[in-house]
Amino acid sequence: MRLVSVLMLMIAVCAPAQSRASDLVGLERLIAAWLNSPHGDYHSPSFTYWNEQGQVPENCAMCHSETGFLDFLGADGSAAGAVHSPGVINSPIGCVACHTAEAHALDAVTFPSGVEVQDLGASATCMVCHQGRQSGDQIDARVDGLDLDTVSADLAFVNIHYAASAATMLGAQAGPGYQYAGRNYAGRFMHVPGADTCVACHEPHSTAVETDGCLTCHQGVTDIRDIRTQHRDFAGTGDRSGGIHSEIMALQGELLAAIREYAAQVAGTPIAYVSRHPYFFVDPDGAGALPFDQATRDNRYQSWTPRLLKAAYNYQVAAKDPGGYVHNPRYMLQILYDSLQDLSQQVEVDMSRMSRP
Repeated sequence: MRLVSVLMLMIAVCAPAQSRASDLVGLERLIAAWLNSPHGDYHSPSFTYWNEQGQVPENCAMCHSETGFLDFLGADGSAAGAVHSPGVINSPIGCVACHTAEAHALDAVTFPSGVEVQDLGASATCMVCHQGRQSGDQIDARVDGLDLDTVSADLAFVNIHYAASAATMLGAQAGPGYQYAGRNYAGRFMHVPGADTCVACHEPHSTAVETDGCLTCHQGVTDIRDIRTQHRDFAGTGDRSGGIHSEIMALQGELLAAIREYAAQVAGTPIAYVSRHPYFFVDPDGAGALPFDQATRDNRYQSWTPRLLKAAYNYQVAAKDPGGYVHNPRYMLQILYDSLQDLSQQVEVDMSRMSRP
Protein backbone atom coordinates (compact mmCIF):
# COMPACT_ATOMS: atom_id res chain seq x y z
CA MET A 1 0.00 0.00 0.00
CA ARG A 2 3.05 2.28 0.20
CA LEU A 3 2.82 3.30 -3.48
CA VAL A 4 -0.89 4.03 -3.08
CA SER A 5 -0.12 6.41 -0.22
CA VAL A 6 2.62 8.11 -2.24
CA LEU A 7 0.31 8.57 -5.22
CA MET A 8 -2.39 10.12 -3.07
CA LEU A 9 0.18 12.45 -1.47
CA MET A 10 1.48 13.54 -4.88
CA ILE A 11 -2.02 14.39 -6.04
CA ALA A 12 -2.74 16.30 -2.86
CA VAL A 13 0.48 18.35 -3.13
CA CYS A 14 1.06 18.76 -6.86
CA ALA A 15 -2.36 18.86 -8.49
CA PRO A 16 -4.17 22.16 -9.07
CA ALA A 17 -6.52 22.93 -6.22
CA GLN A 18 -9.65 22.57 -8.36
CA SER A 19 -8.78 19.06 -9.47
CA ARG A 20 -7.40 17.66 -6.21
CA ALA A 21 -10.73 16.55 -4.77
CA SER A 22 -11.95 14.84 -7.94
CA ASP A 23 -8.56 13.20 -8.54
CA LEU A 24 -8.45 11.83 -5.00
CA VAL A 25 -12.00 10.51 -5.29
CA GLY A 26 -11.09 8.82 -8.58
CA LEU A 27 -7.96 7.28 -7.10
CA GLU A 28 -9.85 6.07 -4.04
CA ARG A 29 -12.34 4.32 -6.32
CA LEU A 30 -9.53 2.58 -8.19
CA ILE A 31 -7.93 1.49 -4.93
CA ALA A 32 -11.25 0.18 -3.60
CA ALA A 33 -11.82 -1.76 -6.83
CA TRP A 34 -8.34 -3.27 -6.61
CA LEU A 35 -8.68 -4.19 -2.92
CA ASN A 36 -11.90 -6.07 -3.73
CA SER A 37 -10.29 -7.90 -6.66
CA PRO A 38 -8.43 -11.22 -6.62
CA HIS A 39 -5.19 -9.33 -7.27
CA GLY A 40 -5.57 -7.27 -4.12
CA ASP A 41 -6.85 -9.97 -1.77
CA TYR A 42 -4.28 -10.22 1.03
CA HIS A 43 -6.09 -13.24 2.46
CA SER A 44 -6.19 -15.29 -0.75
CA PRO A 45 -4.29 -18.60 -0.81
CA SER A 46 -2.62 -17.17 -3.92
CA PHE A 47 -0.62 -14.91 -1.61
CA THR A 48 -0.75 -16.73 1.76
CA TYR A 49 -0.03 -20.35 0.78
CA TRP A 50 3.67 -19.96 1.63
CA ASN A 51 3.27 -18.01 4.88
CA GLU A 52 4.63 -20.83 7.02
CA GLN A 53 7.73 -20.98 4.81
CA GLY A 54 8.26 -17.26 5.22
CA GLN A 55 8.84 -16.63 1.51
CA VAL A 56 7.42 -17.49 -1.89
CA PRO A 57 9.70 -19.86 -3.84
CA GLU A 58 11.37 -18.43 -6.93
CA ASN A 59 9.42 -20.68 -9.30
CA CYS A 60 6.13 -19.33 -7.89
CA ALA A 61 7.10 -15.78 -6.96
CA MET A 62 6.56 -14.27 -10.42
CA CYS A 63 2.78 -14.53 -10.12
CA HIS A 64 2.25 -14.97 -6.39
CA SER A 65 4.04 -11.91 -5.07
CA GLU A 66 4.43 -8.37 -6.33
CA THR A 67 8.15 -8.45 -5.58
CA GLY A 68 8.55 -11.54 -7.75
CA PHE A 69 6.63 -9.93 -10.59
CA LEU A 70 8.83 -6.81 -10.45
CA ASP A 71 11.89 -9.09 -10.36
CA PHE A 72 10.67 -10.82 -13.54
CA LEU A 73 10.09 -7.49 -15.28
CA GLY A 74 13.51 -6.24 -14.24
CA ALA A 75 11.86 -3.28 -12.52
CA ASP A 76 13.93 -3.95 -9.38
CA GLY A 77 17.20 -3.53 -11.25
CA SER A 78 17.70 -7.23 -11.98
CA ALA A 79 17.86 -8.77 -15.45
CA ALA A 80 14.40 -9.05 -17.02
CA GLY A 81 12.86 -12.37 -17.98
CA ALA A 82 13.61 -14.37 -14.84
CA VAL A 83 13.05 -14.35 -11.09
CA HIS A 84 16.27 -14.23 -9.10
CA SER A 85 15.12 -14.44 -5.49
CA PRO A 86 12.12 -15.64 -3.44
CA GLY A 87 9.09 -13.40 -3.22
CA VAL A 88 7.67 -11.66 -0.17
CA ILE A 89 4.67 -13.34 1.44
CA ASN A 90 1.34 -11.47 1.64
CA SER A 91 2.41 -9.36 -1.30
CA PRO A 92 -0.53 -9.19 -3.73
CA ILE A 93 -0.26 -7.87 -7.25
CA GLY A 94 -0.53 -4.11 -6.74
CA CYS A 95 -0.20 -0.82 -8.55
CA VAL A 96 3.50 -1.02 -9.37
CA ALA A 97 3.11 -4.42 -11.01
CA CYS A 98 1.43 -2.79 -14.00
CA HIS A 99 2.26 0.91 -13.61
CA THR A 100 6.00 0.83 -14.26
CA ALA A 101 8.00 1.69 -17.37
CA GLU A 102 9.05 -1.97 -17.66
CA ALA A 103 5.45 -3.20 -17.56
CA HIS A 104 4.33 -0.58 -20.08
CA ALA A 105 7.15 -1.61 -22.44
CA LEU A 106 6.36 -5.32 -22.24
CA ASP A 107 4.95 -6.49 -25.56
CA ALA A 108 5.89 -10.19 -25.86
CA VAL A 109 5.39 -13.22 -23.65
CA THR A 110 6.89 -16.72 -23.84
CA PHE A 111 4.40 -19.50 -23.10
CA PRO A 112 5.07 -22.94 -21.54
CA SER A 113 5.12 -24.42 -25.05
CA GLY A 114 8.22 -22.29 -25.70
CA VAL A 115 6.39 -20.11 -28.21
CA GLU A 116 6.98 -16.38 -27.90
CA VAL A 117 3.93 -14.33 -28.84
CA GLN A 118 4.61 -10.72 -29.79
CA ASP A 119 2.60 -7.54 -30.32
CA LEU A 120 0.44 -8.16 -27.26
CA GLY A 121 0.22 -4.54 -26.13
CA ALA A 122 -1.40 -3.93 -22.76
CA SER A 123 -2.44 -7.60 -22.53
CA ALA A 124 1.19 -8.67 -22.14
CA THR A 125 1.31 -8.01 -18.38
CA CYS A 126 -1.85 -10.08 -17.90
CA MET A 127 -0.49 -12.92 -20.02
CA VAL A 128 2.71 -13.26 -17.98
CA CYS A 129 0.73 -15.04 -15.29
CA HIS A 130 -2.49 -16.17 -16.97
CA GLN A 131 -0.78 -18.65 -19.27
CA GLY A 132 -0.68 -21.84 -17.22
CA ARG A 133 2.50 -23.77 -16.48
CA GLN A 134 2.20 -26.71 -18.86
CA SER A 135 1.43 -27.32 -22.51
CA GLY A 136 0.37 -30.16 -24.75
CA ASP A 137 3.96 -30.52 -25.97
CA GLN A 138 5.05 -31.41 -22.46
CA ILE A 139 2.50 -34.23 -22.37
CA ASP A 140 3.99 -35.61 -25.58
CA ALA A 141 7.45 -35.53 -24.02
CA ARG A 142 6.25 -37.52 -21.01
CA VAL A 143 4.52 -40.28 -22.99
CA ASP A 144 7.11 -40.58 -25.76
CA GLY A 145 7.95 -44.21 -26.45
CA LEU A 146 5.27 -45.65 -24.14
CA ASP A 147 2.46 -47.94 -25.22
CA LEU A 148 -0.78 -45.96 -25.38
CA ASP A 149 -2.82 -48.32 -23.22
CA THR A 150 -0.26 -49.73 -20.80
CA VAL A 151 -0.05 -48.38 -17.25
CA SER A 152 3.33 -46.80 -16.58
CA ALA A 153 4.78 -46.06 -13.16
CA ASP A 154 6.73 -43.23 -14.79
CA LEU A 155 3.57 -41.22 -15.46
CA ALA A 156 1.77 -38.80 -13.14
CA PHE A 157 -1.03 -36.33 -13.65
CA VAL A 158 0.02 -33.05 -15.26
CA ASN A 159 -1.88 -29.96 -14.13
CA ILE A 160 -1.95 -26.95 -16.45
CA HIS A 161 -2.30 -24.77 -13.29
CA TYR A 162 -4.94 -22.11 -12.74
CA ALA A 163 -6.72 -19.44 -14.78
CA ALA A 164 -4.77 -20.07 -17.99
CA SER A 165 -7.12 -17.79 -19.90
CA ALA A 166 -4.41 -16.10 -21.97
CA ALA A 167 -3.24 -19.45 -23.34
CA THR A 168 -6.84 -20.43 -24.05
CA MET A 169 -7.44 -17.20 -25.97
CA LEU A 170 -4.39 -17.84 -28.15
CA GLY A 171 -5.41 -21.47 -28.79
CA ALA A 172 -3.12 -23.39 -31.12
CA GLN A 173 -0.75 -20.42 -31.24
CA ALA A 174 0.26 -21.10 -27.62
CA GLY A 175 -0.81 -24.77 -27.48
CA PRO A 176 -2.13 -25.08 -23.91
CA GLY A 177 -4.19 -28.19 -24.62
CA TYR A 178 -3.04 -31.58 -25.82
CA GLN A 179 -3.44 -31.39 -29.59
CA TYR A 180 -3.82 -34.77 -31.28
CA ALA A 181 -1.74 -35.46 -34.35
CA GLY A 182 -3.43 -34.89 -37.69
CA ARG A 183 -6.06 -32.49 -36.35
CA ASN A 184 -6.37 -28.75 -36.92
CA TYR A 185 -6.94 -26.45 -33.97
CA ALA A 186 -8.29 -22.93 -33.68
CA GLY A 187 -5.72 -20.20 -33.15
CA ARG A 188 -6.20 -16.89 -31.41
CA PHE A 189 -9.83 -15.97 -30.82
CA MET A 190 -9.98 -12.42 -32.15
CA HIS A 191 -13.67 -11.80 -31.46
CA VAL A 192 -14.32 -8.26 -32.74
CA PRO A 193 -12.28 -5.03 -32.66
CA GLY A 194 -12.64 -3.47 -29.25
CA ALA A 195 -13.29 -6.82 -27.58
CA ASP A 196 -10.09 -8.70 -28.41
CA THR A 197 -7.78 -7.89 -25.49
CA CYS A 198 -7.76 -8.69 -21.79
CA VAL A 199 -8.56 -5.16 -20.63
CA ALA A 200 -11.23 -4.69 -23.28
CA CYS A 201 -13.42 -7.19 -21.45
CA HIS A 202 -12.07 -7.03 -17.89
CA GLU A 203 -12.01 -3.83 -15.86
CA PRO A 204 -8.26 -3.53 -15.14
CA HIS A 205 -8.51 -2.80 -11.40
CA SER A 206 -11.48 -4.91 -10.28
CA THR A 207 -10.94 -7.57 -13.04
CA ALA A 208 -14.75 -7.72 -13.29
CA VAL A 209 -16.12 -8.75 -16.67
CA GLU A 210 -17.78 -5.82 -18.39
CA THR A 211 -20.78 -7.49 -19.98
CA ASP A 212 -22.68 -4.45 -21.25
CA GLY A 213 -20.96 -4.56 -24.62
CA CYS A 214 -21.59 -8.30 -24.94
CA LEU A 215 -25.29 -7.98 -24.31
CA THR A 216 -25.59 -4.95 -26.60
CA CYS A 217 -24.34 -6.91 -29.60
CA HIS A 218 -25.79 -10.29 -28.64
CA GLN A 219 -29.33 -9.10 -28.17
CA GLY A 220 -32.02 -11.29 -26.71
CA VAL A 221 -29.90 -12.72 -23.87
CA THR A 222 -29.41 -11.53 -20.30
CA ASP A 223 -26.55 -13.86 -19.35
CA ILE A 224 -23.35 -14.11 -21.38
CA ARG A 225 -23.40 -17.88 -20.87
CA ASP A 226 -26.42 -17.97 -23.17
CA ILE A 227 -24.52 -16.44 -26.10
CA ARG A 228 -23.68 -18.62 -29.08
CA THR A 229 -22.86 -17.84 -32.69
CA GLN A 230 -22.49 -21.48 -33.80
CA HIS A 231 -25.67 -23.48 -33.54
CA ARG A 232 -24.62 -27.05 -34.19
CA ASP A 233 -25.34 -29.66 -31.52
CA PHE A 234 -21.65 -30.19 -30.68
CA ALA A 235 -22.27 -32.33 -27.59
CA GLY A 236 -25.01 -34.41 -29.17
CA THR A 237 -27.55 -33.74 -26.43
CA GLY A 238 -30.32 -32.82 -28.85
CA ASP A 239 -30.74 -29.48 -27.08
CA ARG A 240 -29.42 -26.35 -28.77
CA SER A 241 -31.38 -23.86 -26.71
CA GLY A 242 -28.47 -22.90 -24.44
CA GLY A 243 -25.34 -20.91 -25.17
CA ILE A 244 -21.98 -22.29 -26.26
CA HIS A 245 -21.16 -22.58 -22.56
CA SER A 246 -23.72 -25.36 -22.26
CA GLU A 247 -22.13 -27.25 -25.16
CA ILE A 248 -18.69 -27.10 -23.53
CA MET A 249 -20.05 -28.20 -20.16
CA ALA A 250 -21.92 -31.10 -21.77
CA LEU A 251 -18.77 -32.28 -23.58
CA GLN A 252 -16.81 -31.99 -20.32
CA GLY A 253 -19.36 -34.24 -18.68
CA GLU A 254 -19.11 -36.75 -21.52
CA LEU A 255 -15.33 -36.70 -21.30
CA LEU A 256 -15.25 -37.31 -17.55
CA ALA A 257 -17.62 -40.26 -17.98
CA ALA A 258 -15.36 -41.71 -20.69
CA ILE A 259 -12.27 -41.14 -18.53
CA ARG A 260 -13.91 -43.05 -15.69
CA GLU A 261 -14.93 -45.92 -17.97
CA TYR A 262 -11.47 -46.16 -19.52
CA ALA A 263 -9.74 -46.05 -16.12
CA ALA A 264 -11.86 -48.90 -14.80
CA GLN A 265 -11.85 -51.08 -17.92
CA VAL A 266 -8.41 -50.47 -19.43
CA ALA A 267 -6.16 -49.05 -16.72
CA GLY A 268 -7.76 -51.38 -14.18
CA THR A 269 -8.25 -48.82 -11.39
CA PRO A 270 -11.42 -46.71 -11.03
CA ILE A 271 -10.87 -42.95 -11.02
CA ALA A 272 -12.67 -39.93 -9.58
CA TYR A 273 -12.18 -36.20 -10.09
CA VAL A 274 -12.35 -33.70 -7.23
CA SER A 275 -11.62 -30.00 -7.61
CA ARG A 276 -8.70 -30.25 -5.23
CA HIS A 277 -5.02 -30.90 -5.87
CA PRO A 278 -3.97 -33.39 -7.28
CA TYR A 279 -7.52 -33.63 -8.75
CA PHE A 280 -7.64 -37.26 -9.90
CA PHE A 281 -7.97 -39.89 -7.18
CA VAL A 282 -8.51 -43.61 -6.81
CA ASP A 283 -12.24 -44.32 -6.51
CA PRO A 284 -12.56 -47.39 -4.25
CA ASP A 285 -16.21 -48.17 -4.98
CA GLY A 286 -16.27 -46.80 -8.55
CA ALA A 287 -19.19 -44.49 -7.79
CA GLY A 288 -17.42 -41.36 -9.06
CA ALA A 289 -18.57 -39.27 -6.07
CA LEU A 290 -15.49 -39.44 -3.86
CA PRO A 291 -15.89 -38.12 -0.28
CA PHE A 292 -13.76 -35.04 0.29
CA ASP A 293 -11.76 -36.73 3.06
CA GLN A 294 -10.58 -39.35 0.54
CA ALA A 295 -9.28 -36.68 -1.83
CA THR A 296 -5.79 -36.83 -0.36
CA ARG A 297 -2.34 -37.02 -1.89
CA ASP A 298 -1.92 -40.55 -0.57
CA ASN A 299 -5.02 -41.54 -2.57
CA ARG A 300 -3.93 -39.79 -5.78
CA TYR A 301 -4.49 -41.70 -9.00
CA GLN A 302 -1.33 -43.46 -10.21
CA SER A 303 -2.50 -45.95 -12.85
CA TRP A 304 -1.85 -43.67 -15.81
CA THR A 305 -1.58 -44.80 -19.39
CA PRO A 306 -0.54 -42.29 -22.07
CA ARG A 307 -4.05 -42.27 -23.58
CA LEU A 308 -5.65 -41.63 -20.17
CA LEU A 309 -3.15 -38.91 -19.28
CA LYS A 310 -3.83 -36.98 -22.50
CA ALA A 311 -7.59 -37.03 -21.94
CA ALA A 312 -7.33 -36.13 -18.24
CA TYR A 313 -4.99 -33.26 -19.05
CA ASN A 314 -7.45 -31.82 -21.57
CA TYR A 315 -10.30 -32.22 -19.12
CA GLN A 316 -8.32 -30.12 -16.65
CA VAL A 317 -7.47 -27.51 -19.29
CA ALA A 318 -11.18 -26.93 -19.75
CA ALA A 319 -11.99 -27.16 -16.04
CA LYS A 320 -9.35 -24.62 -15.04
CA ASP A 321 -10.60 -21.98 -17.45
CA PRO A 322 -14.29 -21.61 -16.62
CA GLY A 323 -14.34 -18.62 -18.97
CA GLY A 324 -13.12 -20.72 -21.88
CA TYR A 325 -16.51 -20.35 -23.55
CA VAL A 326 -15.65 -16.66 -24.00
CA HIS A 327 -11.87 -16.85 -24.36
CA ASN A 328 -11.86 -19.44 -27.17
CA PRO A 329 -14.95 -21.68 -27.39
CA ARG A 330 -13.89 -23.34 -30.64
CA TYR A 331 -10.54 -24.47 -29.21
CA MET A 332 -12.21 -25.78 -26.06
CA LEU A 333 -14.73 -27.81 -28.03
CA GLN A 334 -11.98 -29.22 -30.24
CA ILE A 335 -9.73 -30.53 -27.47
CA LEU A 336 -12.70 -32.04 -25.62
CA TYR A 337 -14.10 -33.70 -28.76
CA ASP A 338 -10.70 -35.09 -29.80
CA SER A 339 -10.07 -36.49 -26.32
CA LEU A 340 -13.40 -38.29 -26.47
CA GLN A 341 -12.68 -39.60 -29.93
CA ASP A 342 -9.32 -40.96 -28.80
CA LEU A 343 -10.85 -42.72 -25.79
CA SER A 344 -13.56 -44.15 -28.03
CA GLN A 345 -10.93 -46.42 -29.56
CA GLN A 346 -10.92 -48.37 -26.31
CA VAL A 347 -14.29 -47.74 -24.63
CA GLU A 348 -17.77 -47.18 -25.93
CA VAL A 349 -18.44 -43.52 -26.75
CA ASP A 350 -21.16 -42.61 -29.23
CA MET A 351 -19.24 -40.11 -31.36
CA SER A 352 -21.86 -40.23 -34.14
CA ARG A 353 -24.12 -37.83 -32.26
CA MET A 354 -21.34 -35.30 -31.54
CA SER A 355 -19.89 -32.70 -33.86
CA ARG A 356 -16.42 -31.15 -34.04
CA PRO A 357 -16.25 -27.43 -34.87
